[in-house]
Amino acid sequence: MPYDFLVTGPEDAKITIVLAHGAGGAMDTTWMENMSKALSEKGLRIVRFEFRYMSERRSTGKRPPPPRAELLKQEYEAVINELRSQGTLVIAGKSMGGRVASMIADDLRDTGKISGLLCLGYPFHPIGKPESLRTDHLVEVKTPTLICQGTRDLFGSRDEVSGYKLSEMIEILWLEDGDHDFRPRKALSGLSAAEHFGTVANHIANWTSRLL
Repeated sequence: MPYDFLVTGPEDAKITIVLAHGAGGAMDTTWMENMSKALSEKGLRIVRFEFRYMSERRSTGKRPPPPRAELLKQEYEAVINELRSQGTLVIAGKSMGGRVASMIADDLRDTGKISGLLCLGYPFHPIGKPESLRTDHLVEVKTPTLICQGTRDLFGSRDEVSGYKLSEMIEILWLEDGDHDFRPRKALSGLSAAEHFGTVANHIANWTSRLL
């Protein structure tokens, strides 16, 4: 069964970003809409899709949990094969979607299908379980990688992540006082989520230009 796609941005863009959703939010949540809009305004083409379990939620009203990672990896690879995108391709995801992308990035790059990996709020560990790290494969990743992360993300704060061993191919953009959705506490920081979205979009545009 083919996948449904939401495409934002110019058709003739030199760079296409395939953006997967997080564990609990569909491809058309406000967060996904805002991020796609911010990136498309930088001349990037954004292609969103849904894993099967999320499409099932949409059609049945039931809420099955995400399946095991092995199945999600297969689905993401099927999406890339279905797209057959022209130009430079970056695989990306919000939270869980980024983790799944990170697990298949090197294989896809080795076969010439992608040029980069983008993780928006990487879930370095489950909330409240900092000892249960999800970083083993990130130590050896060879794909150029950008992780955008709030400094107080409960899935991996700046203080925590600074102590992790990660591949030299990984660049991290820290968003001051941002949470897992990049939202700062305005009263404390004087910043806004919109400002962080703009910072992320600018940084991603510059980073992807180096992949061309």
